[in-house]
This record gives sequence, structure tokens and C-alpha cells, in this order.
Amino acid sequence: MPRIATTDSARALARVLLRRATTGAPAFAALASTVVLALLAPVGAGAAAPGAGTSAIDAHTLLRSRLLWATIDVCNAADQPDTLGVRGSMPGDHEAHDTMYMRFRLQYLNASKKTWIDLVNGVSPTWTSVGSGSSARQGGRSFQLSPVAGQSAVTMRGVVSFQWRHGATVLAQASRATSAGRVSLAGSDPAGFSAATCVIGG
Repeated sequence: MPRIATTDSARALARVLLRRATTGAPAFAALASTVVLALLAPVGAGAAAPGAGTSAIDAHTLLRSRLLWATIDVCNAADQPDTLGVRGSMPGDHEAHDTMYMRFRLQYLNASKKTWIDLVNGVSPTWTSVGSGSSARQGGRSFQLSPVAGQSAVTMRGVVSFQWRHGATVLAQASRATSAGRVSLAGSDPAGFSAATCVIGG
């Protein structure tokens, strides 16, 4: 995902090694540069405000919110070859003292078993804070892959895990696989791109 020049963004640069995990797993050679973006601009309300005098959150409302989603917003774009970008959105719990976190991972489709399998080391190493619970947030991560010549193309998707925390206490959590038709506030390439899966290599 492209870097965003804004004071509302939090950036971190990491490196991740994507390689063969098990027999039949896709082989990706070399190191991948990973950029984490946390867009801290509000994107609208996503959960009902708690009742007066209570700090309890409505987890049911959060988990059913239309603002809770994940999407692929970069897939082997012309200016970002072999790069897969994953973006997540989560509603706020309307509690400024709570903090929201995301974690990103990649999965590949095992064609013979018709199942999704986590890609070894294709996981963000830590949870990333995307801001306070006062309003909805978006965050994203890019994985630059290096397919091995001669290998078949691989269908991939992202999975984003979400947590709402008060200090060290996890108030609610959820995970969503990437889906199409989402609106990223930043980072999509080309502009407006949103997909459930991405084919790399081949």
C-alpha cells in the first residue's frame, strides 16, 4: 500500500520471510518489505453508544456492524508487482479510553483440499494499534511476495483479526476474511480496488 502523507497515519516498517510451509505449499523466495498503515481519521459511527454510567460495550453490535470488514486493496498492481495489500475496517465502541487493534495474515488456497491455509510467516508479527475506540478506524498492511519461477499461480486471501481493548483487557474480538466491494479510505491501487482474493505468480 502506498505511504500516506498525513499526520493521522501511523507507520511501521517490518520485514517478513515468506517461504515453503508444508508439502504442497506455495514457494515464495526472498524477503518481503511490509508497510503498516493505521488511518486514524474517523469514518463514521459503527456501534451504539453504551448506556449512561456504564463502560460496558455492546459486543454484539460491534460484531454485526457493516463497518467490520477486510478486503484486498492491492493485487499485483502495475506499479506494485507481486504485492498484496490487505485493509481492515472496524467500528468504534464510542469509548475514548479504549484502544482498537488489528492483525493481518495471508492464506493460500490448497486446490486439492479446497481449504485455506496460513502462509508461513505471512503474518504481521504484532497487533497494531489503529487508534482509540471513539470512532471507526481503518488500517492496512502490504506483503511483497517473490514467486519462484516455474511454480503454478497461487490464489491468496487475507484475514484480519480485530480486538477492542481497555488497557490489557480484551473487551471483544473478531476475525474477517477478505471480501470484495469495500471502500478503502487510502491505499487502494488502482483507486477503488477491492477484492476477496488475489492470484500471485504463474
